[in-house]
Amino acid sequence: MKVKDVMTHAAFCCFPGMNAGAAVELMWEHNCGMLPVVGENGKLAGVITDRDICIAMGTRNRLAGDLTVGEIATKQAFTCRPEEEIHEALGTMASKQVRRLPVINDEGMPLGVLSIDDIVRHGDWNKSAGCCELSSEEIVRALKRIYGQQMPVVHVRAATAR
Repeated sequence: MKVKDVMTHAAFCCFPGMNAGAAVELMWEHNCGMLPVVGENGKLAGVITDRDICIAMGTRNRLAGDLTVGEIATKQAFTCRPEEEIHEALGTMASKQVRRLPVINDEGMPLGVLSIDDIVRHGDWNKSAGCCELSSEEIVRALKRIYGQQMPVVHVRAATAR
């Protein structure tokens, strides 16, 4: 099974200069939690998640309309290709602990998104016909790696003597 058989084919994208409020509106309208960020050339420049926006709003003391996607977005995005085997993409998700991968073409332009939800929906697909390319066990193993405990980095300030 290929990524193209499972992925969400519509890639709703945003731009680095777009404000975070507009990105939230796109996520709301299209019921998604991640948007590929594209540069002026149309190529993938990063990703922004609903979590990224939430953390930025809670830590920067600025309104969503005053923050740009470019200030918040993750610049290093893990991706996959439409012709890639689904097992390989699931392995990338597990090893990088991400739930969504932008699907890009050879020029680096987004074609869609592969989410763990897409994979779960297609797990054990055609099992009754004897064709089971994604077993429930494989998906659960990947989910355990994706959701494995990640401890936040805690910065401790040295106590000042009084």
